[in-house]
Amino acid sequence: MTDQQPAATGKEAAEQPFGEQLAGQLGGVRGIIEASVPVAVFVIMNIVWDLRPAIITAAASAVAIAVWRLVRKETIRHAINGLFGIAVGAYLAWKSGEASDFYLPGILIGLAYGLGMLVSVLFRQPAVGWVWAVVAGGGKKEWRDNPRLLRIFTWLTILWGVVWLAKNILRWTLYAMSAETTLGVVTLVAGYPVTGGLVAITIWAVRKDLSLKRAAA
Repeated sequence: MTDQQPAATGKEAAEQPFGEQLAGQLGGVRGIIEASVPVAVFVIMNIVWDLRPAIITAAASAVAIAVWRLVRKETIRHAINGLFGIAVGAYLAWKSGEASDFYLPGILIGLAYGLGMLVSVLFRQPAVGWVWAVVAGGGKKEWRDNPRLLRIFTWLTILWGVVWLAKNILRWTLYAMSAETTLGVVTLVAGYPVTGGLVAITIWAVRKDLSLKRAAA
């Protein structure tokens, strides 16, 4: 799915591969790379230079990405989301003079996501299942009434929640220790690479179940 193509709906969306739909919602490979650029810039600049130049260049890179997409008449939804997070972190770090505060919004949001996913399982409403329903056009009947699919989404949601909590608890520990350089490196390594791995596992599990369902039919 390109930026110029309209989003599929209804049966058409359901027929499209789940991986393609999910990648489109995340902005594709390009969107993922662009979202990680400002953080990488901040980490590198803070190591080789100083806090304030790191804040300025990170914020400038986020703005530049949004402007570049706007000039090319492409969607800036993903760029704006990233810019907002960078702006909040940059403000906190600038105000406190502590580089570790740059990562605080992301840590808190990550902890909330992880906890929210585990809570959704307790209420038998696994969050990954609802994401699948929205992204792939699956609808409630597609998985809530399928015990096997419901079980798959439950374990996938638990996996996402545990990983999300674990990596952000680690980041919170490093934040509390003011280990800003290590925190920056962990943020990069445990960020989109880990998320990409979780997405790959999710796509594999859902495709496998849908393939078995078609074969049985």
